[in-house]
Amino acid sequence: MKQLTHTWQEAILNLAPQSETLRELHPDVLSIAYEQQWFKLFVPKAYGGPGKKLPEILRLEEDLAYVDGSTAWTVTLCSGAAWFAGFLDPALAEEIFANPKVCFAGSGAVGGTARKLPDGYLINGHWKYASGALHATIFTANCVLQNEDGVDFLDESGEPIIKSFILKRNEVEIQSGWSYFGLVATGSHAFDVKDILVPENRSFKINELQIADEGFDYPFLQLAETTLAVNSLGMARRFIDLVSDAFFNRSGFKRYNTSQIEFFKNELTTCTHTISTVKEHFYEAFDASWNQLITNGTIDESVLREVSRLSRSLAHQSRKVVDTLYPYAGLEAAKRETELNRVWRDLHTASQHALLTF
Repeated sequence: MKQLTHTWQEAILNLAPQSETLRELHPDVLSIAYEQQWFKLFVPKAYGGPGKKLPEILRLEEDLAYVDGSTAWTVTLCSGAAWFAGFLDPALAEEIFANPKVCFAGSGAVGGTARKLPDGYLINGHWKYASGALHATIFTANCVLQNEDGVDFLDESGEPIIKSFILKRNEVEIQSGWSYFGLVATGSHAFDVKDILVPENRSFKINELQIADEGFDYPFLQLAETTLAVNSLGMARRFIDLVSDAFFNRSGFKRYNTSQIEFFKNELTTCTHTISTVKEHFYEAFDASWNQLITNGTIDESVLREVSRLSRSLAHQSRKVVDTLYPYAGLEAAKRETELNRVWRDLHTASQHALLTF
């Protein structure tokens, strides 16, 4: 099994069971995240962030997922929401990111309404699955835009106009309801907003850049797909290492004959090769898209389609490989307290994200 040598990796791995018990990231894990600026990965240096770029972020998120699914998923979703920093009113962004513990949470769903009033927008709504909600300082929310009478504004196609908004922690009410069997420590609860008036500068639109910074024009769909896919990849890699140890160390190992042992070894080799191959193709496609963007300022549609296809393939193959190997770990894989079981639960919960279903 791959050795965990970095202090933060060992610490997070050791604290993962406690995070599950707490049903949120352990305070010491959060301290590491704040120190490493993981919740601000995309935040430009102009706003005090590390200003990292997507190629580096994807590799980091994969490594995090190898250590602990809940930590990786929370960092991925919260830092992904903070990517909106590039589209915020600069004065608002400077105010928000002055907080060293700033953390964005939110939902991609359109769960509310924003009634346009002379002095701002009146927000109401309900949004589900806001990973990191329990320690978030900022929430993002998509709303249908309405006039003062509550009638929807429509675009040229007759569809409701959607706007995104920034909400502060004291303006939302957390609705505890994250009761799923995996990614337990993400605390991905719902939140409600009732009659909160926010000023004009709290609204933003994706891809309308407010700050000059390389890479913010990478398409949001592929950004979301790639960051989610590498979470499944990291968890699958971890499971492969764990199941190998479990098979050869299980108490009933002596029952197996030579052909059975060889059969497992072949399964392990095939699954490892599958993951390595799809990972290689995925990063090749992504890196090609990124290089096109940086070099040419645009990305060919065919390249973006390939990034999307391979993101989905990576997520699907990760789940299939884990399910293929699961039986060889014995009952330890079904014991809730084991790391094997936690990784299995986390990956299967992550696999339910609608973005990568098909």
